[in-house]
Amino acid sequence: MSAPADQLPVGLVACDCLTPLGDAAATNAALLAHTCALKLTPVLGRDGGDLVPLALLGPMDETLSPRWLPDLRLLATRIPADDWGSASAPVIVTSSNFGVGGLYAFTRDHDSRHLGHSTPFASVELLRHEFGWGEHVQVFSHACVTAHLGLAHAARLLHAGLAERVLVFSFDFVSPFVAGGFHSLKILNGTLPAPYAKRETGAIGLGDGAAFAVLTREAGPFRLAAHALHNEMFHFTGNQPEGAGFTACAAALSAATGGRHVWVKGHGTGTLDAGRLEAEAIARQFPGAPLTGWKGSLGHTLGSCGLVELAIALAALRGGRIPGTVGGTSPSFTDAVALNSFASAEFDGAILTSNAFGGAHAAMLLTHD
Repeated sequence: MSAPADQLPVGLVACDCLTPLGDAAATNAALLAHTCALKLTPVLGRDGGDLVPLALLGPMDETLSPRWLPDLRLLATRIPADDWGSASAPVIVTSSNFGVGGLYAFTRDHDSRHLGHSTPFASVELLRHEFGWGEHVQVFSHACVTAHLGLAHAARLLHAGLAERVLVFSFDFVSPFVAGGFHSLKILNGTLPAPYAKRETGAIGLGDGAAFAVLTREAGPFRLAAHALHNEMFHFTGNQPEGAGFTACAAALSAATGGRHVWVKGHGTGTLDAGRLEAEAIARQFPGAPLTGWKGSLGHTLGSCGLVELAIALAALRGGRIPGTVGGTSPSFTDAVALNSFASAEFDGAILTSNAFGGAHAAMLLTHD
């Protein structure tokens, strides 16, 4: 599914993120320096377990109040003041984890206070009261394409005249519950991820991350010009072997570029089959476009990755240089994989993609003056 081609772009009034490397500007600078935020960390936090690559803003163990709340308070200070949560300025909260780590904490110490923020709606209600948002708050959760869904929905609200401006707010913090789940699938292991690299064994990292974007109908210097969504509904975790879902999503945005010269920020987690299918589909649909990805440094910020990486892309464009694929190695799945940084001056658009369990795919076209 893609947005109608005649929709006008929506403007990005403000956008920032928080990662273990800092805000969007600091994270971009660190990526340009090939800094890796991932550290080998016990998969179950203080309960130990195998060492796996995690990029954390603090100790992974859940606390009271939740460990993610101080960082979200910091990020919220950067959001332009407005009547957020009103009918004309709704809030969309996107995440794949929300406060689920509180459930694991409850099983350990049986403190019922953990349950007050351990479900999606409970954690969002906590944020609503913390930040003074009104009642017009919507919640999205669909694995690793979640932030894309929130941004696409925001654009539709604006196009339909149902809002004047929309705040999209996203957060995902790693907990032993989440890390243990990925570890059980053997894709979170003791190896650092190498996105788009041809190698014997695939691996991912996980990371803490939060981000926000303010969208309006007034097209500013940076615009979200098109969205594409596609769901194969093929398998609990895997994609169709021939990569049809990657191709369908990329093709929808290829048609929307209108001759623009684009670069591509891919999903690039470090898995082998999905990485190869994604790289090949992008090479076919966007010939000559460099492909880069940053999860080899930041880890996978799960449902928030689309918005975290949008904020970094904006910082990179403002600075004039796009970070290469940190952690990537040669040989890569295609020649288009950019292992080193490159200048943004020759491009007038960027394709930003995310993919999720079960063959869910999302992409957006970012344009700029």
